[in-house]
Amino acid sequence: MRFFVSALFFLVIFSYAATFDPLDPNGNITIKWDIMSWTPDDYVAVVTLNNFQMYRHIMSPGWTLGWTWARREVIWSAVGAQATEQGDCSRFKGNIPHCCKTNPTFVDLLPGVPYNQQFTNCCKGGVLGAWGQDPSAAVSAFQLSVGSAGTSNRTVRLPRNFTLLGPGPGYTCGRARVVPPTIFLTPDRRRKTQALMTWNVTCTYSQILARKYPSCCVSLSSFYNDTVVPCPPCTCGCQTKDNCVKSDSKILSLVGVNTPKKDNKPLLQCTRHMCPVRVHWHVQRNYKDYWRVKVSITNFNYRMNYTLWTLVVQHPNLNNVTQVFSFDYKPLVPYESINDTGMFNGLKFFNDQLMEAGPFGNVQSEMLLRKDKNTFTLKEGWAFPRKVYFNGDECQLPPPDAYPFLPNSAYQNLLSFSTFISLFIFFLIAIW
Repeated sequence: MRFFVSALFFLVIFSYAATFDPLDPNGNITIKWDIMSWTPDDYVAVVTLNNFQMYRHIMSPGWTLGWTWARREVIWSAVGAQATEQGDCSRFKGNIPHCCKTNPTFVDLLPGVPYNQQFTNCCKGGVLGAWGQDPSAAVSAFQLSVGSAGTSNRTVRLPRNFTLLGPGPGYTCGRARVVPPTIFLTPDRRRKTQALMTWNVTCTYSQILARKYPSCCVSLSSFYNDTVVPCPPCTCGCQTKDNCVKSDSKILSLVGVNTPKKDNKPLLQCTRHMCPVRVHWHVQRNYKDYWRVKVSITNFNYRMNYTLWTLVVQHPNLNNVTQVFSFDYKPLVPYESINDTGMFNGLKFFNDQLMEAGPFGNVQSEMLLRKDKNTFTLKEGWAFPRKVYFNGDECQLPPPDAYPFLPNSAYQNLLSFSTFISLFIFFLIAIW
């Protein structure tokens, strides 16, 4: 019995740790189900996905939402989304439902569908932006007409086993819970209405559940050391080592090389680390009151364009960012007393798309930081980031003992040079 309790406790703690992100403690995707009207046999509901994650978004091919009905409910019609399968509707004659499956799966519609199939915040191909990047793009919604479902708050039953998929796994959804009805404003914003019944489902992301290996890595360099610290070998696993493509391969001239596959299987450029994405952090300059860093992001996947990409960096001096060139920058303050994390993303219509591997598969920026004289140092790798996330997944950093080290003679040489200049000036004054 003690062993069972201990094992259960361990599983609960592990599950919580796997989904908790210290840089975005309140981040989740909330599914809101609002019943807007009752009819003799069904109800009309609006289903809304709100992405409250600060820097993690769902990119193409978009979200997939599923659940299991509590009874024998059917979906008569859908606007703004569609079921991936109709299921067995043989028990119906004449008017056939949109979906009869006990466990339906829905996807968003693509842009450009006819007007009568559209709904507010629909038809984005399932792309769901990050809340911290663009709140207006972090919402997706569709409408359902549900039959055989009960006709009042007392008789309706909540669906179970909600699942949410992005381009791949990683999200875990909790149980549906009834919450106070949502308040809506009429189009003229002069009158408030409310849903007849509302329930919420909260889905959280775990990188451990999403993939076995990291999806990105970090390399380091500095002006004070000629050593470039690369990503460790096979950082992202070497399963595709035999299928990787050399930069001069004739395969790259074939039609369809840059076309994504349905299973999202990557086509990677041959590298030592075998990661789809590498982030490079270069300590570029050291001034009297400031220091300068160059950040580069390289895409090694020939079948992936990263749209609306985000880069999150944790470093103690980010509370003194003075200027960022060619990237947008936004401080992230997950806790009131700590301001050491920032989010970078591309400028719209300029570099907000990180193209597939090749000549254009690279974006870069520089930033100027004001020194905190109480903490700033170039010793012991202080100038390098503590954590780096790309598109919400944590990247693998090199081991600290491999960081570019500051030569022991650096400060001595600087002192000797300063002494020489002082003596030279004193000598000139004496002659004058």
